[in-house]
Amino acid sequence: MNTESFFPNNIKAALQHNPPGEWIPSIPTHAIRLHSGYPAPHLVPSKELKDAVALLIEEENDLPLHYIGSPRIDRLKEWVRIRQEKRGMPAKVDELLITSGACQAIDLIARIFLDEEAVVIVESPTYMEALEIFHNYTDRILTIPIDQDGLQTERLAEMLAERKKKGMTKPTFLYTIPTFHNPTGTTMSDVRRRHVLDLAEEYDFFVLEDDAYGELGFTNNPKTLKSMDREDRVLYVGSLSKVVAPGMRIGWVHASERFIQALFWFKKDLEHPFSQATMAAFLENTDFTLRLETLSKTYQKKCHVMLAALEKYLPENVSWFVPGGGYFVWVKVPGVDTEKLLVKATEGGVSFLPGKYFFLNQTEGVEYLRLSFSYENEENIEKGIRRLGDIVKSLSR
Repeated sequence: MNTESFFPNNIKAALQHNPPGEWIPSIPTHAIRLHSGYPAPHLVPSKELKDAVALLIEEENDLPLHYIGSPRIDRLKEWVRIRQEKRGMPAKVDELLITSGACQAIDLIARIFLDEEAVVIVESPTYMEALEIFHNYTDRILTIPIDQDGLQTERLAEMLAERKKKGMTKPTFLYTIPTFHNPTGTTMSDVRRRHVLDLAEEYDFFVLEDDAYGELGFTNNPKTLKSMDREDRVLYVGSLSKVVAPGMRIGWVHASERFIQALFWFKKDLEHPFSQATMAAFLENTDFTLRLETLSKTYQKKCHVMLAALEKYLPENVSWFVPGGGYFVWVKVPGVDTEKLLVKATEGGVSFLPGKYFFLNQTEGVEYLRLSFSYENEENIEKGIRRLGDIVKSLSR
């Protein structure tokens, strides 16, 4: 049987791209894991989540284990609504959709709005799983570079004007991580945020705002694009993966009621009611503001350790962005192929993610790498950067 003949053309095209998760490195168990974009193990509230499950079963018996699930699911959506309002994004319940993490939200939005003819704009570099998702629906992906102040909106404006002048297809949406960006850790300036929204209005596209790290600022959390939105052009995606536990797979979309209706229609019941009910029970008994403060202080200390170690152990020609929050430091190692460097690094007991996987054109990321300070403890961060520095220096001998 010719299995390929059963695939529609759009699926055949999507399968030509690199397989999902190609970027995940093979890491020896002894290596210091500076590639890992996970919360620190001691900050994952395992006991509290265990207590939440026990409370759920004690109070509701088998109800949370059925398809319809617990009434606490509605409480979770109400918690999200209140949280959005506190952050300057007032929402009606009908403007919110709970999803199985931010990735399901991004995939739903792509499935609803993209086809083979659609154009989507992304930052360069950007979150690699979002790139994988968009490639499943269209190959018409355009990139705009970022710098220390986030997306270069002047470049975006030039591209939009040029495309309009030539009568080319307008973009459907811009995907952006404006706050504590993955992979670069940068934050878009307020001026550029306003510019993005102005351009969305002028050229009639919407903005997909991924705010997975938005509440992990070391000193403050910038305003979201959604909170500055005048025309309901921002589809906001939030997540509890980075601030509670990624395995719970809790995310949400905040958008216009009509957009939410469409997303709900195609999501069907592809969710996890037990996970949602457990999260609701956990949040009922958690001082979330205090939790965020603890996370931010802890990650700030870890980041400072990493930055100091980079300054101490890496050669002078190596540079990096200084993040104001989130999980990551973005590093440029001139003249070095970081994918090849990773082989030597893992042999030497330390890991990172090569930068190429965050670019549509992977050759643009050859000299870059992403380091995560979230997962390892401070001692291992310092030790891992020292190992990395020794390996980088050895390449020039």
